[in-house]
Amino acid sequence: MDIQNNQACFVQLWRQLERTRRVLSSCYKRFSVRNVLKLWFGAEATDDFIWQVCKHTVVSEEQVCGNDLLLSPRHYPRIHRELLRAIVATKLGLGLRHVKLPDLDAAYSIAFPNSTPINVNKKKRKYGTNSTVK
Repeated sequence: MDIQNNQACFVQLWRQLERTRRVLSSCYKRFSVRNVLKLWFGAEATDDFIWQVCKHTVVSEEQVCGNDLLLSPRHYPRIHRELLRAIVATKLGLGLRHVKLPDLDAAYSIAFPNSTPINVNKKKRKYGTNSTVK
C-alpha cells in the first residue's frame, strides 16, 4: 500500500478502512488496529510497527490498544482520524504534527458525504464580538 501525505491518499484510506471493517465482520474477525494493519500491510505489520501506531493513536487522553474493538468509521470518525494520522506518521517517518489534518478532515467529508461530521462538537468563533459584555 502506497501511503502519502495528501488528500487523495487520505480519501483512499478512509474508504479502505470502511471496506476493511466489512471484510473483517464478514469473516467474523474483530475490527481492531492489529487486524487492520495486518490486512493492509501483511508481513510488514510487525509487533513493533503495530506498537508504534498504537503509541501515536491517542483519543480522549487514552492510548488505543492493538486489540481494542473499533467502531464504525462513518459514525465515530475521531478515533479513526487519529488512527489514520498515526498510520501515515509511522509509515512515512513523520511527526504527528506534520500530517495534514485539514486534508484528512476534508477527505473524510469526501469519502462519507452523508455521515456524522468529524468536528461536530467544535464551536465556531465569532471574531470581533465579546460574549461577556451585554
